[in-house]
Amino acid sequence: MPSDLEAFRQFDALRITVASPETIKEWSYGEVTKPETINYRTFKAEKDGLFDERIFGPTKDYECYCGKYKKARFKGIICDKCGVEVTSKRVRRERMGHIILASPVAHIWFFRGVPSLISILLGISSRDIEGVIYFSRHLVTEFDREKRATALENFERDFTQRIKSEPDSAAKAKLMDAKREGLEVLKSVKLFTVLTEREVEIVAPYLKEFAEVMMGAEAIRRALSTIDLGKAAAQLRKLVEEKRGERGIWARRRLRIIKGLKKAGVEPSWFVFTVLPVIPPDLRPMVQLEGGRFATSDLNDLYRTVINRNNRLRQLLELGAPEIIVRNEKRMLQEAVDSLIDSSKARRGKVRRGKKTLRSFADLLSGKQGRFRQNLLGKRVDYSGRSVVVVGPNLKLNQVGIPREMALELWKPYVLREILQRGFASNLRSAKTYLEERSDEVWDILEELVVDHPVLLNRAPSLHRLSVLGFYPVLVDGSAIQLHPNVCSGFNADFDGDAMAVHLPISKKVIEEVKKLMISTSNLLRPATGEPIVFPNKEQVLGTYYLTSIPSSEENRPDDQLKSFGSEEEALLAQELGKVGLRERIKVAVGGQILTTSVGRLIFNRVLPDFLRFYNDRVGAREVKNFIERVLAQESDEVVSELVDAIKELGFRFATCSGASISVFDGVVPSEKAKVLSEAEKKVIEIDQNFRRGLITDAERRELSRVVWSEVTGNLDDLAWNALEPENPIKLIIASGAARATRDQVKQISGMRGHVVDPTGKVVELPIRSNYREGLTSFEYFVSARGARKGLVDTALRTADAGYLTRRLVDVAQDVLIREEDCKTKNFISFAKEEETFLITFARRLNGRVAAEDIRIRGKVMVRKNQLISAAVAEAIEKAGITEVNIRSPLTCESRYGVCAA
Repeated sequence: MPSDLEAFRQFDALRITVASPETIKEWSYGEVTKPETINYRTFKAEKDGLFDERIFGPTKDYECYCGKYKKARFKGIICDKCGVEVTSKRVRRERMGHIILASPVAHIWFFRGVPSLISILLGISSRDIEGVIYFSRHLVTEFDREKRATALENFERDFTQRIKSEPDSAAKAKLMDAKREGLEVLKSVKLFTVLTEREVEIVAPYLKEFAEVMMGAEAIRRALSTIDLGKAAAQLRKLVEEKRGERGIWARRRLRIIKGLKKAGVEPSWFVFTVLPVIPPDLRPMVQLEGGRFATSDLNDLYRTVINRNNRLRQLLELGAPEIIVRNEKRMLQEAVDSLIDSSKARRGKVRRGKKTLRSFADLLSGKQGRFRQNLLGKRVDYSGRSVVVVGPNLKLNQVGIPREMALELWKPYVLREILQRGFASNLRSAKTYLEERSDEVWDILEELVVDHPVLLNRAPSLHRLSVLGFYPVLVDGSAIQLHPNVCSGFNADFDGDAMAVHLPISKKVIEEVKKLMISTSNLLRPATGEPIVFPNKEQVLGTYYLTSIPSSEENRPDDQLKSFGSEEEALLAQELGKVGLRERIKVAVGGQILTTSVGRLIFNRVLPDFLRFYNDRVGAREVKNFIERVLAQESDEVVSELVDAIKELGFRFATCSGASISVFDGVVPSEKAKVLSEAEKKVIEIDQNFRRGLITDAERRELSRVVWSEVTGNLDDLAWNALEPENPIKLIIASGAARATRDQVKQISGMRGHVVDPTGKVVELPIRSNYREGLTSFEYFVSARGARKGLVDTALRTADAGYLTRRLVDVAQDVLIREEDCKTKNFISFAKEEETFLITFARRLNGRVAAEDIRIRGKVMVRKNQLISAAVAEAIEKAGITEVNIRSPLTCESRYGVCAA
């Protein structure tokens, strides 16, 4: 027979639904009536309090509160003295209590959520629902149409008499206004009408004749209990068929909710509490600290507030207190329960004195630190490790460097098995001791085990599939994981302290899956665009650019002075012997023809596949990416991986040979700077004088001054760039495309910073005339720092906002599935040639899209309707001069549910 716990764990599915008051009482082992928790002298739970042992079970295993019964042999006995059941203390994690509320309380998720379910069910605006619940508005819960006619007559008769008998004209005018307003109110009243305090005040005696008006959650409960789900569903089905537009959308939404309630067996009135569940005490613990103080869960404080207000309200009702006091107490009870359930949505989140808002149930469940994402979806797993990543320049594309100690911990069970099988130890205990000694045999076993056993590497946040990749481990010294520099793009990793997690696949099936699908060499394309994401960059590109570029001194050398070689091998040998320079122009026979090139270009072409040779030009970032794209299109992933590794090796080697380094003194301040600035100063003074004479407005003065300084900044940019020698390291790095740097950085180092913006985004009128080589004045530094600091703060905030937006977009797209072949829509998105940018060409925008209609080039159909536009076809469309193409998009799809395949 399985135990209760085992039986509880055996389930197929879990459904979260709304509990009825009866269900809450069934869960409960007793009513909690007092706000006390633990006695400060005895440190025992108070009776009828939030930790009462009679309700929730004993605090010590198989021992009652008074100590009369101890040991497991008395299991199941209820002590006749203290009333506590003798059982395991584990039940304090399972047993629940309840609080019977003196007045009904609405569940905040159902009236303040978006969309508000109570609002949709009753057809009342969410603002009015809140007004009723918080006692600022009245709700009509019962209504008699026939009696209203009598009430209207009585109202009109009484007010007419009062107006006639009133001698004062001003008072008479007020009575006439009140009569008109009262008639409008009485005529507008129907079931579930919401009235303000003022409206009820005018017509109160007459309203009672034909309608019942209530306030608070009790009114909402009464209204919800009148809804017949079966009848409502039938009426709404008719409306859905008949109505279109806003009314149809509302009916469809309400029908969906009602069908869901019927299917789940939930009554709408259950959205209002009459009984509040109290969760088990061990799920909201209270722990004693050193010095006699207690650390307690925030839920205990929130529950205490609810109990205190509930008891006070009960006393006021028993005493027959004035209505205004009772209403205020009911509102306070509603707010206390709101704070317990969801303090983020509550009107006043419950706050500890001098501290932050208390964490409610919703806070414990939702968000990154909530129960679902922290404990259920994001569990800690065995066979995993975590460490900082550093660059591994000698690794192949499918390899990762795992620290030896980490690998020994990951493969520990495997190593222990091998120690036992090879006879190094006779039992598991001695095998563990042998492993702890870290002998040479242990490391030899580990080396054998890691061969052909890939691991998974993951970097948080996992935004796309390239955030988890497979690699073959290579054991390395130290404590940091070594990562191939060219897989950083997929992980969005860098080497400034990023940490990554390693996971060890266990079963043979998973290991095979990692080798086939998840290994880094099989994931070379960016999922979003289909472009290569793995290619050499940074120092590697600097190395290839240095290797393949020819100095200006060599460019000008006459052809008759160049050294000639009969073959590539001959030229390479001469370079090794020091007879010819690496970047020196030479003549060499390649593929049956004489080329003017350099030894560096010969070395680079040796790593290229045959169909790319012979490339006789400088190779920077753009060229390297182009090579990778072309090889990807024609060769296998293995060939691409080998090319990436070969270019990486060359790049690192010759970047080192170049000896490129940067100093602030590599930036050359143009000698003409002072003259250019003085001329600009004269122009600005002239503009200022024109403003003083009234010839131009202040806005024109600002704009003209800005134009002058922008021209000066541009001129100094050109002068600073031209002042650099061709072999200047700054120029070399920018020209190669190895860094994110552009000429703008050279302008700021050597020219002038120019205009900057303030924290509001406005351009500061006075430009920064200094550059970083000269140093900024204190005033210039202050002006620059304001906008820069704001920028850094905004970047951090934008990152968080972007992540949250992405999560919400993924959530709303969960049900967007392909439901039909073609929705036959006539709405398309047009891509125009004029919309292309320097980075995204027209062909690149069309690549991978689906044509909305046949595309013809010179009468020939290149792409049929609803077919994919390939990269080759996209290039042909651009070359043919077609300026506009209509494409299909999920945004214009007209499928009723989800999207269509086309």
